[in-house]
Amino acid sequence: MKISALRTFMVPPRWVFLKIETDEGLAGWGEPVLEGHGETMVAAIKVLEDLLLGADPMRITDIWQTIYRGGAYRGGPVLMSAISGVDMALWDIKGKAYGQPVHQLLGGPVRDKIRTYRWTGGDRPRDLIQGVLELRAAGFDAVKFNVCEEMQIVDSHAKIDAVLGRLQDIRDAVGNTMDLAFDFHGRVHYPTAKVLLAEIEPLRPLFVEDPVAAQNIDAAAALARTTSVPLALGERLHSRGEFKQVFATRAAAVVNPDTAHVGGISEMIRIGHLAEIHDVALAPHCPLGPVALAACLQVDAVCHNAFIQEQSLGIHYNQGDDLNDCLAPQSRFVVEDGFLAVPRGPGLGIEVDEDAVAERAARGHRWRPPVWRHPDGSVAEW
Repeated sequence: MKISALRTFMVPPRWVFLKIETDEGLAGWGEPVLEGHGETMVAAIKVLEDLLLGADPMRITDIWQTIYRGGAYRGGPVLMSAISGVDMALWDIKGKAYGQPVHQLLGGPVRDKIRTYRWTGGDRPRDLIQGVLELRAAGFDAVKFNVCEEMQIVDSHAKIDAVLGRLQDIRDAVGNTMDLAFDFHGRVHYPTAKVLLAEIEPLRPLFVEDPVAAQNIDAAAALARTTSVPLALGERLHSRGEFKQVFATRAAAVVNPDTAHVGGISEMIRIGHLAEIHDVALAPHCPLGPVALAACLQVDAVCHNAFIQEQSLGIHYNQGDDLNDCLAPQSRFVVEDGFLAVPRGPGLGIEVDEDAVAERAARGHRWRPPVWRHPDGSVAEW
């Protein structure tokens, strides 16, 4: 079997899909997405054609290593997101070739379903109580949201008090019926994060995600030593090498790498197993499309320390174009009692509706993250 074609699709609201075709008729799907850089990812996949066309798709590890090691430059969000999409698609092909889900090829599942949560409230935290209550009514018992908008490196106590008041109101509204994950989104810097983490301890968050920007692992480690709140890091790290300092310094109790950014299923499992030996929990990041979510669920199936899975059914980005719109009806995602089932079909376990994908790709997208500024005119973290 040989790889015969690579086809990319820019799919609204902000996704990129990859279809890898073979000369024996089998095809696999991946999601080489990097939010806000869709055209870059399409170009990156085009560059990889020189390596991939004519290659044996069953040699997943060799292809992974060839892309990763074959040039002078390694890592980074663009290359690793491109590898991610290729890796997912190759595992999809391999599973279909053997008639088995990916997790069966990796030793079989340790679970049949996984607890899941969804984001609410948008980029700027609005209508959070309503959003949380709607998710509880839909059967969720965990939710995540941004806690703040722009935050200066040292911000006012008035702004900190506003954040605390918002979070206390949510906790009062749901009591202990919902676990609340607080996303700092890298918007909070160390001097303010230290104060904020101390103040929110009584609210007992499930975890605090990106308490500081991803590059400041030493700062996250210092924060971890001062708080009982589990800190989560990883969505903006792009290989297991970047997680070495996280584990060595115990900067996080939870790692949340993204299967679409960190090197696909292959690298996610390596990171998951590294986390396990450090007694660190795995909570894969995935506010993305259906292929990325299916890949995450294959990882969740085989990593014992995976405990919760993010997914984006119905979030604010997806209005008009949601995950299930790109899937055949029989393989659409269903949340039941706050859990997602591990797909049992061959490969990634989903059937992509290529006609629906092509129709949406014809519309395309030019999604870009917003540019925020502080009152003094300086650029703020989004």
